Amino acid sequence: MTAEAEIDGISFMALNGGPLEQFKLNGSTSFIIECETQEEIDFFWERLSAVPEAEQCGWCTDKFGVTWQVVPRILDEMMRDSEKADAVAKAFMPMKKLDLELIRKAGE
Repeated sequence: MTAEAEIDGISFMALNGGPLEQFKLNGSTSFIIECETQEEIDFFWERLSAVPEAEQCGWCTDKFGVTWQVVPRILDEMMRDSEKADAVAKAFMPMKKLDLELIRKAGE
């Protein structure tokens, strides 16, 4: 009933949950891709984003209905800094694909 795998040190488990009609994919589960550069963000975004109307603040949905968060690695650190969090959030919330340079500037 289950299958387990480890990918790059991260454990995944899949469950045979019955008929697909009962278990549709939605945004309640997403995979996070932390990127170091804008080039990495662009690379993954180009390959994963297939539903433009589902794009918001770094989240996109692929052609299979899987939701992804393509984010700069520094975002989590910036959001934990109470002096930067508000400005950073205001910068990235209206974005679809995240712009690393604008996020960095907002955190300065």
